[in-house]
Amino acid sequence: MGGVSAVDRTERVPKQDRSRATRQRLLEAAVACLAEHGWAGSTVLVVAERAGVSRGAAQHHFPTREDLFTAAVEYVAEERSLALRALFPRGAAAGDRRAVVAALVDLYTGPLFRAALHLWVAACDEDQLRPRVTELEARVGRETHRIAVDLLGADESRPGVRETVQGLLDMARGLGLANLLTDDGARRERVVAQWARLLDDALDG
Repeated sequence: MGGVSAVDRTERVPKQDRSRATRQRLLEAAVACLAEHGWAGSTVLVVAERAGVSRGAAQHHFPTREDLFTAAVEYVAEERSLALRALFPRGAAAGDRRAVVAALVDLYTGPLFRAALHLWVAACDEDQLRPRVTELEARVGRETHRIAVDLLGADESRPGVRETVQGLLDMARGLGLANLLTDDGARRERVVAQWARLLDDALDG
């Protein structure tokens, strides 16, 4: 008595799956719209149309525009973090540091970084958005730093190592900014190679 029937269970699971799939489509569409059109051109309606859902469905999952876009950037950042760890499942040996540096730099040269940048700029003028973006950026930054430390095998108990890793991430962000205007690939490769050498000296010396 009062139990859930097999029919109820089979109907409920697909509905939950559809809800998750709709949410994921909205998040991915939001990042794509933000990267392509910026904050001003990325309304909930534009995102919903790109995701192939109704505006009402979008607002069911994300009641406000700020909810949608901060969740979208966080979602893709988490996905990229998982992908980055998957590239080096056992961490990286000293000889692989150049590959790790290149992978970290790649985090800042794709659509996610472009979308995050638009969100940062909007947050400068949007009082409702600013605290969300500030908190999100701090959380994503901490996670990226942890990943970098793990993959590089960095011992942060040694003086200067933490600052060296953070300097790498700051450099990667700068390369991402330069890449927004021009294809900076050739110079980026030389910078990546130099940073890998600097890291070898700093982490192994």
